Amino acid sequence: MDKQNWLITGVSTGLGRAFAQAALTAGHTVVGTVRSEKDLRAFEELRPGHSHGRILDVTDDEAVHSVVAEVERSVGPLDVVIANAGYGLEGTFEETPLAEVRRQFEVNVFGAMATLQAALPHMRRRRHGHLMAVTSMGGLMTVPGLSAYHGSKFALEGILDTLGKEVAQFGIHVTAIEPGSFRTDWAGRSMTRVARTVDDYDELFVPVREARQKASGNQLGNPAKAGEAVVHITSVEQPPSHLVLGSDALRLITAARTAVDEDIRAWEALSRTTDFAEGAQL
Repeated sequence: MDKQNWLITGVSTGLGRAFAQAALTAGHTVVGTVRSEKDLRAFEELRPGHSHGRILDVTDDEAVHSVVAEVERSVGPLDVVIANAGYGLEGTFEETPLAEVRRQFEVNVFGAMATLQAALPHMRRRRHGHLMAVTSMGGLMTVPGLSAYHGSKFALEGILDTLGKEVAQFGIHVTAIEPGSFRTDWAGRSMTRVARTVDDYDELFVPVREARQKASGNQLGNPAKAGEAVVHITSVEQPPSHLVLGSDALRLITAARTAVDEDIRAWEALSRTTDFAEGAQL
C-alpha cells in the first residue's frame, strides 16, 4: 500500500483514535484534530513525526478551512479525510430542547460538512482522494430516545450519498462509516443526556436509558478492528459507499430496511393513485 496523508477530526478518544492508530500502524501520516493542548501532545506522542495534532473546533467554519489549508501546505496533499468528530444526544423528541438539537446538528452535520468541503477542492484539483464521515448505524435505523442524534446522522447519510454521485467523476471516493455499538465512551462520558420532564414516557424510555448506561464499556464492537477495516477500504480500487461495522449494526440496519420495504409494498397501490391519469405533461 502506498503511504498516505490522512486527516481525522476528533482523535482524542473513541473511534477517531482507533482510526488514527490503525492508519499510523499501516505506515501512514495522520493529522488528528483535538480540543486541548494536552490531547494534542498525547496524539503527537503516538508516532512522532507521523502523528500531527491540530487544535480545532469543527463548528468554526473559518478555522476548519484554515487548518485544512495549512495541513496541505505543511504536511502534504491529503489522500484520506475522515469527518469523525461528533457526539450523542439522548432524550425523547418532546423533552429535547431545540437549542440542544441545533447544537447536535452544528457538530454532527455542519462540522462534518465543513471538514469535507474544506478538503474537497484540493482533492478535486488532484483528481484523487477519499472522503469519509462517521454516521452510525443510527443513520439507517432508529430507537426511541435518540431523535436528534438519528436526525443528524440520517442527514449526514443523505449528504454523503449525494456527494459521492457528484465527485465520482473526479476520481474521489466517498464512504459513510456506519458503526454499531463499539467499546468507546460514546454511551458514557461522551453522551449528552436531556433532563426528564414528561412522566408519560417513563415506561418506554427509562429501561432504554438504563440499558444504554449499563452497556457502556461492555459493547460488542472492538475499536481496533474498526480501525483496521477503515484502513483496508482505502487500499481497494472500489471502496464501498457504505461501510457497516459490527454484527449488531448489520442486524439492526437490515431489520430497519426490511420494515421500510414492507411499508412500500403494502401501500404500493395507494402510492400509484396520486399520478395524473394522462401521465406527465412534457
